[in-house]
Amino acid sequence: MTGPFRLRYLLAACAIGTSLWLGGCAAVPPQSPGVTSAEAVRLDAAPRVAVLTAFAPEIVLLRKQLQNPVSHQIHGVEFITGQLAGRPVVLFLSGISMVNAAMNTQRVLDHFNVQALVFSGIAGGVNPGLHIGDVTVPQQWGQYLEVLMARETAPGKYTAPGFMKDPMFPNYGMLFPRGVEVLTSEKPEVHRKFWFEVDPNMLATARNLQVGLAACTAPGKCLTSPPKLVVGGNGVSGQAFMDNAAFRDYTFKTFEANVLDMETAAVGQVAYSNRVPYIAFRSLSDLAGGGEGENEMGTFFGLAADNSAKVLMAFLAAWKP
Repeated sequence: MTGPFRLRYLLAACAIGTSLWLGGCAAVPPQSPGVTSAEAVRLDAAPRVAVLTAFAPEIVLLRKQLQNPVSHQIHGVEFITGQLAGRPVVLFLSGISMVNAAMNTQRVLDHFNVQALVFSGIAGGVNPGLHIGDVTVPQQWGQYLEVLMARETAPGKYTAPGFMKDPMFPNYGMLFPRGVEVLTSEKPEVHRKFWFEVDPNMLATARNLQVGLAACTAPGKCLTSPPKLVVGGNGVSGQAFMDNAAFRDYTFKTFEANVLDMETAAVGQVAYSNRVPYIAFRSLSDLAGGGEGENEMGTFFGLAADNSAKVLMAFLAAWKP
């Protein structure tokens, strides 16, 4: 087997093998840092900020503010180029949950000239000191549902296998949180990482923002506390809608998290792998099981989505890369 056929065989073999062991792929010629095969089908060459939200209600205000929109379709997903706050952007829905977010974030990086990633959306509040309507801008995000499910070795006692490394965080019953295995062109060996840090310069801009946030969805439907902007702290993401007071308490104590959602840490991992700066604005639509009565998201998701979008717009106007 020679020539291009041998190369295709090796590439295919390594594509399969990366889900098991990476060491057997050394024979494949490496690509240059930052270069992907998708560059040949780049849809737009202008340097842009990728602005993403998870689902339709979160994009409403941003879509109304987008100037000179041009729609592009990639496998059914719409990516809209234009300007927000005078800045060239590409606006799109990541889709809900971790796989959708990772897949479509990589798509935007492959098909557009993306200089930074900015996420806007709603989230569940974890920190008891925060309230619905508040907008959070965590300094780092982790995947709190990336876990080992341990066996029960005695009534109420769960033990990780001996070949596993020491758990990174205290367990919740059989669930032992772990970091994810990642690699980059700068650090090509597989390494385990839990926190994906946002860009420090973008975070510094967010700390200086002054934005008026909405407190009412309609006359008579107002928040009990005036919403505020909170910059710093931790956020966590996972593949579950969380509405459980006990697990919320564990999440706050274990990860010192202000908020949780279902996408941002996946975006953070893609940003880390591609060496692209990112930041996320998340407004509390509910308390992830910590509120009285039924989950509050159905009442306040519109208000929270708009509050997050307002902060993002102020950020785009103020940020100087």
